[in-house]
Formats: sequence, C-alpha cells, structure tokens
Amino acid sequence: MDAPSTVIGTDGQPRCRWCAAAPEFEAYHDSEWGFPVDDDVRLFEKLCLEGFQSGLSWRTILAKRENFRRAFAGFDFHRVARFDGNKVDSLLQDAGIVRHRGKIEAVIHNAGRAVDLQAECGSLASYFWRFEADPLRAAAPQSVSISPESTALSKDLKRRGWKFVGPTTVYAFMQAMGLVNDHAPGCVVATNAARARSRFQVPR
Repeated sequence: MDAPSTVIGTDGQPRCRWCAAAPEFEAYHDSEWGFPVDDDVRLFEKLCLEGFQSGLSWRTILAKRENFRRAFAGFDFHRVARFDGNKVDSLLQDAGIVRHRGKIEAVIHNAGRAVDLQAECGSLASYFWRFEADPLRAAAPQSVSISPESTALSKDLKRRGWKFVGPTTVYAFMQAMGLVNDHAPGCVVATNAARARSRFQVPR
C-alpha cells in the first residue's frame, strides 16, 4: 500500500507528509512552499539554494539560510555579480554556509547571468513564469522529480550559461516558488496556495 500523502501537523490538520521530516519544515511549508513569487531576489535566492542543496538535504540548507543571505549580500544578484576571487576565498572559510567551491563560484557566475536576464526580459520573474506548469497537464502532486517545464527551463538556463540548474534542481525551485502547486490532495495548505495563485498577476 502506498504511504499516505499527508501527515497530521502540530495543529491537528493534515499536511504534505514531508513536513514530518523535521520540526522546522511545517512553518516553511505553511508560509512559503508552493505560494507564487514574483520578487527577483527571492527567485534568485531560491534557485541558488536549490543548487547548494544538490547532494545534501533541504533541512541542512534551510538551517543555514540566514547565513547564506548574510554571506551573499541578501542574494542581491547585482552585488553578488561583483564578487571576486578574494571573496570566494573568504566564503570558503565561512563555516555558516556550505563550503563548496564549485557551488559558491556558480552563485557568483549565475548572478552575472541574472543581471543579463533581467536586462533582457525586464525581470527574472517575467522570464521564469513563462515556464509555469499547466495544471491540466501536471503530474499528480509529489509524484515526479522533473517535468516537461522544468526540463525546458533547465535547458534554456544552461543555454544562457547558468550552472547547477539541472531539471531536478529546477523542478524543486518551481515547486517552492509556486510555478507548480505540488501540495498533496487533502493538505490544509493546498487550497491556500491555489487561492494565492488565483489572485496572482503573472509577470509579463
């Protein structure tokens, strides 16, 4: 028999079962995950953090998120794009973040690509929301780790020179930023996320 799609949260309400993996997941799930985002800095931050998560757990990254924000200038990609080799060396000594040279250098590199993308499209949001999942064709919630949309977005980002943006990483980004509502059926937050999406003005 398949595992249940929901678990009971601290308030007695059902939530996506991954919330049970760590105490801090419930608040993140309830207030952020799956809600639509059109803020360029938040979008850039999340894509970077998903890159850092590669090979690790989201719990590790979430616990260090404030440290990442401090280390990477609040993920202001215009500032991060100006980081140099000395800054990389400094970040590699920062125990508060994941000290992986390739991932750190990818964030700085991707910041430059984000500046270019913003200049081309007007905003990162207007670019990313072109790849919004079609709810009529989407797979059952939390049943896949990639989608046609995440594959297309990954391919286009790589064409533009971005790094650490494979289709699985991109799909996790899309789940979190509301480009797909992947809350499980019966999850108490699923309706809230859907309502937020219905009120959301897709950036153009």
